[in-house]
Amino acid sequence: MSKLFSRDSWAEIIEALSSNWFRTILTAFGVLWGIFILVILLAAGNGLENGVKQGFDGMATNSMFMWAQTATKPYKGLPKGRRFNFKVDDVEAIKQNVPNMRFVSPRNQLGGFRGSNNVTRGLKTGAFNVYGDYPEIIEQQPMDITLGRFINYSDINEKRKVAIIGEGVRNTLYDIGEDVVGTYIKINGVNFMVIGTYKKKSQNGDAEEGQKEIYVPFTAFSQAFNMGDRVGWMAITAEDGSSITNLKSKVFDVIKSRHTIHPEDDRAIGNFDLFEEFSKINGLFIALNFVAYFVGVLVLLSGIIGISNIMLIVVKERTKEIGIRRALGATPWGIRSQILLESIFLTIVSGMAGIVLASGILALVNMLMEGMDTTEMMFLNPSVNIGVVAIALVILIVSGLLAGLIPAQTAIKVKPVDALRTE
Repeated sequence: MSKLFSRDSWAEIIEALSSNWFRTILTAFGVLWGIFILVILLAAGNGLENGVKQGFDGMATNSMFMWAQTATKPYKGLPKGRRFNFKVDDVEAIKQNVPNMRFVSPRNQLGGFRGSNNVTRGLKTGAFNVYGDYPEIIEQQPMDITLGRFINYSDINEKRKVAIIGEGVRNTLYDIGEDVVGTYIKINGVNFMVIGTYKKKSQNGDAEEGQKEIYVPFTAFSQAFNMGDRVGWMAITAEDGSSITNLKSKVFDVIKSRHTIHPEDDRAIGNFDLFEEFSKINGLFIALNFVAYFVGVLVLLSGIIGISNIMLIVVKERTKEIGIRRALGATPWGIRSQILLESIFLTIVSGMAGIVLASGILALVNMLMEGMDTTEMMFLNPSVNIGVVAIALVILIVSGLLAGLIPAQTAIKVKPVDALRTE
């Protein structure tokens, strides 16, 4: 082994590969390009994944949103086409009858799909979505409180008419630099005191609209706008380790039982399963990583074939030398190991050059993106972790062995007498 890695062995490797620099560089470029493509594809996929998942940042992804629709089947004497509403008591019933519930947040809403509502302050007017919520909603949908505070349970219990407004609402109803906290706005003619402002994180590219919303306590909303015990819709989050996708059928069963809905009437309750959508996105990026590895390895394979071919040519050119070494007592393993070492050396050097080149380009891209606002971008921090580099190194070593295997076997088949006759 010491002989294998001796100075003479390395000198021989350098001499063999440098005898025709142009040929060696062209051969090495195939491996360099293969590893370069592999790293860039994986980094691009990672950057796309980071950008898409940025929209879910802070959001409780193990959640679903649920609303009442229309009964599509007659049941217990009640006709199909019947409309119904969720009730406040449904919240407690879900908590009691469905296991592993983390949050069950009832919500009511003005504006949006229900029509515009008027929000005024002095002479300024705007049309915004207004939500009646519980404090837990901030755990389910991401937002940063930029001034003041969010709703708490004292507000809920005392039915305080307080409001948290988005930065977009603030820009519409207030002058620049004007104090906000402690002022009053009118929502559909009812006064609410502003206790805070928020900035919402990007969600699927609608961050600007997300700043034009107002949050008030659920109880105050119900009282001010005559909602009684009705609930418009619910945001439901399961405990970590329990999929809301698996639990939602139990939630629907509770609602169907309480509102006399046919057990098989699946269209009576509308829902958006965020966890299911998030799982689809994760599956997509797993597939993209597979494609990146597949394409990168195929490109790398073409480079490996090139190295194998060039090593066959090198063996052919060194037939006489190999014959002399065999005549002087060199063992088949000694000949084989020398060829394999040359192949691995060329593969690793060219592959590492590809990794360095790809890393340099990724560093440049990240440096350019540092000064940009990436909150609305679908691409963020393209990079690969150390595990990918380790995998690339393993691929390079295995590839080098495979590339040198056939030439090495060819070399040890050379008979000393025949080699010495070769001109």
